[in-house]
Amino acid sequence: MMNLQKIVIIGAGTMGSGIAQWFAQQMCTVELVDNSHEQLDKALKSIHASWDMLTQKNKIGMDDALRMKELLSIKSLDQVSADADLVIEAIIENLEIKKDLFKKLDQTFSAHTILASNTSSFPIELMAEAVSLERKPRFLGLHFFNPATIMKLVEVIKGKDSSVELCRDLYAWFDSKDKKPAMCKDSPGFIVNRVARNFYGEPLRIVEDDDENKMREVDRVLKEVGGFRMGPFELMDLIGIDINYSVTCSVWEAYKRESRFAPHKLQKQMVDEKRFGRKSKRGFYKYD
Repeated sequence: MMNLQKIVIIGAGTMGSGIAQWFAQQMCTVELVDNSHEQLDKALKSIHASWDMLTQKNKIGMDDALRMKELLSIKSLDQVSADADLVIEAIIENLEIKKDLFKKLDQTFSAHTILASNTSSFPIELMAEAVSLERKPRFLGLHFFNPATIMKLVEVIKGKDSSVELCRDLYAWFDSKDKKPAMCKDSPGFIVNRVARNFYGEPLRIVEDDDENKMREVDRVLKEVGGFRMGPFELMDLIGIDINYSVTCSVWEAYKRESRFAPHKLQKQMVDEKRFGRKSKRGFYKYD
């Protein structure tokens, strides 16, 4: 069985901090990295508050919570441990920025370190262009879902040069930690985000414009009749409409602008108005 003990997460946004929290809960040593000290402080306080709440609810023991807090640290990239077992990138969905980062990570970390991207849409093969030939077998995609501490699915994405054995070992490791891994081929959107484009796209085409009553009705029907835990508009607000729009555009472009993957004008309108969802207190719905 693979033994992952020292983990580095690059990006302290919602996804990165959630992934960092989950690995710490597996009693791994975790270093959370971001360019913004303010974002790092915010992420650490949020994770600690989550553990405190879980302790109050008797979901985790006080000793375990204290141990997790000891295992999790925040750092800048020049402070990280170069001998990490696994590094996961969870930054902005911009291919060139990701490639620039992976070029630097390849030079920073030791030969045994696994480099992975949490990308939700970009082909792993394209990002692997940034790393050395020696690193390519230890480069792959690991796509978590928000919130990473609760959502069990992890897409394990094998790039063209990723080691088959490495992918299988990671699959087995996540399975042993009560995640539900899925082995995916390296295609735009992988499994979930390819299927999910229609889950968001069709409801957007149904409501057509910024009509909250119509959105609530669609969400209600899909929850009560379809059995979904959240409706598409609720879920886009949770994920972040800006992130959802970016992924939609990326998948659309990757499939040569096939109409079924096309972004909707309402998504762009929301982004232009900076109505990103819960994080901005306003998206398809309003939040206090």
